[in-house]
Formats: sequence, structure tokens, C-alpha cells
Amino acid sequence: MLHDRAKIEVRAGRGGDGSVSFRREAHVPKGGPDGGDGGRGGDVLVRVDDSLRDLQSFRRRAHFRAPRGGHGQGAQRHGADGAPLVVGVPPGTQVERWDGTRYDLLAPGQEVTLARGGAGGRGNKRFTSAVRQAPRLAERGLEGEEGMVELHLKLLADVGLVGLPNAGKSSLIARLTRAQPKIAGYPFTTLEPVLGTLEAADRQLVIADIPGLIEGASAGAGLGHDFLAHVERTRLLVHVLDLAPLDGSDPVENHAVIERELAEHDPRLAELPRILALSKADLVAPEAAEAAAGEWRRRLAPAAPDAPGALVPEAAPVIVTSSATRQGLDELERELLRRVPVAEPVPLEAGEDELAEYKVFRPAAAREFDVERVGAREFRVTGEVVERLIARHDVENEEALAHVERRLQRLGVIGALEAAGFQPGDDVEIAGIVFELDPGAPL
Repeated sequence: MLHDRAKIEVRAGRGGDGSVSFRREAHVPKGGPDGGDGGRGGDVLVRVDDSLRDLQSFRRRAHFRAPRGGHGQGAQRHGADGAPLVVGVPPGTQVERWDGTRYDLLAPGQEVTLARGGAGGRGNKRFTSAVRQAPRLAERGLEGEEGMVELHLKLLADVGLVGLPNAGKSSLIARLTRAQPKIAGYPFTTLEPVLGTLEAADRQLVIADIPGLIEGASAGAGLGHDFLAHVERTRLLVHVLDLAPLDGSDPVENHAVIERELAEHDPRLAELPRILALSKADLVAPEAAEAAAGEWRRRLAPAAPDAPGALVPEAAPVIVTSSATRQGLDELERELLRRVPVAEPVPLEAGEDELAEYKVFRPAAAREFDVERVGAREFRVTGEVVERLIARHDVENEEALAHVERRLQRLGVIGALEAAGFQPGDDVEIAGIVFELDPGAPL
């Protein structure tokens, strides 16, 4: 069974904590601070693995957590960065993060970062200054990003076979390739897309048998959305049309139903090149099959352009086929190979064989915050920048608390609190932690 959808939870590694440490050497009774920094947490990456074909592996594992960064140590030893966690997905996977960011991963080896690891904390060596030569504070590491990620596989195929249920698509792909779909005489025998490879002398074509579509598929009827999604990346469509449906339906209306559903799902599908394969020719008289083919060629003939001298678009081929007798299959193979172009590699200009280097500039953390009075002498401050500041420090440590107060002063938080009626010694809540704030008080 093809698994083309999955939902996973990813969590990047937490950053390591900085170290509070002082040198201890012989004949140096009062060595200076030498605490190292914590390492950065590991990222969670998603990478295209050409050996994978669907998302079945995510049924067994849905939680992915990258390792945390190492803690800093004395002697200015910094913690190791957490190793990245790589999640493999098959080519053609669409990845959507919890914030709505979406990635299309097509080429083997292509990768994106889903969740970034948290920054490591600085050790006390980083807090030394001319007036503070023996700091006893260090930063904690920050949590990494985390959230739910949706994966949706859209098959990468050169050719897509489309048509109503029981039109003969499965029999056709079984004859053209080595695929072995289930074949039976009732509708909806095929319940999931089937891939096969057409082997030629110098190339291969991947053909996808898309399960039968029905009227209303573009609006989600049946499994329409799931099936139509696999048509989006094909380069050519073969519309398989039963010459004489057993249910007595009109082939012209059957053809219109499929074409309408394709166009309503995605207008680009209406512009893809087509081949019309009139199937099950062995069940009708040869004269009737040829007459039907001639009528379809007239019906699908492109209109003459209005502008004089303009090129007339190429008509869609109409081929009478029979999977039972192989009638028309050689002609169909030739048309497939002719109409699906070979993907030519883009030549590199001189000097382009090396990757260019770019500097990446990330925006500074937002400096917006809100101050709210929640009691007679109680205030609450919210905002990412102040919450990250509190997460980095132990406010039970007087020296760390003094450092936090100085940072809040520089950020403008103290001024905003005073404008709201704050007095030294009032309680302030930031990131769920309530502490007594007394800016300027001596340690």
C-alpha cells in the first residue's frame, strides 16, 4: 500500500549551558574565571533519499528529536554542538512546517532545515570586564524549535495515465512496463497509484497509473484530491478512454468529465500535452474502432490561429489500443518517447564549478514587549526578547539577577514599567517567573 501522507513531530536540540568556573593552578591561589560556553543544539533536517519510495516508515516513527549541545566546562572548554538529525524522505515530498512554511523537495540530496537548535549559553569567562573581574554567572542554553510537520508525497512521474474507473489503465501499464497492478473487471480495482518504468534503448520513462477519477473529484469526491495530487508533476498525460463502456455511458461525456476535473483541480493540468488512448479495441469491430478514432481526431484538432503565419499547435495523437492483443502499444511507446523530452543538464560556465559563498544576514530579535499591571504592586511583561533573556539566566542568583536588570534597563523595559507605575521592589512576572525587581540596588 502506498503511504503518501504523514504527520511527524520534530524537536531541535536544546543549547548547552555555560559554565561557572575559576582557574585552579599551583601557586595561583585566586585564578580568574575560565568557564566555557555551551554548544548549540542539533538541527532537524529533512533530506531527499532516492532509495525511498513512499512515507511508510513514518507509520513506525513519528517523533524526531535532535541531540542537545554539550555543557561548557572549566579551562575554557566549550561544549560540543549537537549533531544534526537527518530525516529522509522520497523525491517529490512536499513538507509543511507548523508555521505554514512549505518546501517542495524533488532532487536527491536536496535538504532543508525544519527546526533550528537552541543557542548555547555563555560561560562566566565571557562576562568579565574591568569592573567585574570574577563573575559568578553563566547563561543557560535555549530550547530548540519544535512543532508538527506535515508530509505529502506527490509522485514524480514522466507520464500519468488518467481516466474513469475500469477504463483499462492498469492493463495498459502492465503491458508497457513491468508493473504488476491488480487487474479485475470491476471499477476501483486500483486504489493507489502504481509506478512502472518504460525501458528504451537510451532512456527510461516513469509511468504512473492514477486510480480512476470520478465526477466531483476536484471537489474532493471519493479520493479525488489524493489521486489528483499525483498528476501535478507529470510531464504528459495519457487519457485512457474505453471505446465501448459496459455500463452504456457515452465516451464523449466520459472524456469531458475527466478533462473538466483535471482543469478544476489545477489549470496547469489542462495545458499539459495529451495522448488519447482508445482502449479495449479487441471488444469492438475494427471498423468501429477506426471510425471512432477518426471522429476523435476531428474533435481534438486544434483551431486555426487568427494571426496569419502563426504556428498551428500540434494535435493530440489518438491511438487505438488493446492490452489483450498489444494493438497500438508500439505506436503509443513511440509517441511517449517522442513527446517527453530528455532532461538536458544545464552546462556550467567557466568558473561555476565551485559553489559561490554568500553572507547570510538574519534579522535581529524583535525588541517589542508589552507591560501590563495585574495587581497593586504586580506587573507582567511579555515579549520574545525579554522571555529569552529570562530563560537564559537563573534569577535566584543575585549576580545573574543584577545582570538581567541591567539588560532590562537597556531594552527600555524598566522605563516602560516606571511609566506604568512601577516602584522598586514590586513583583514582575516574565515568562511565568515572578521575582522582585529592584533596579540599582547594591548586591
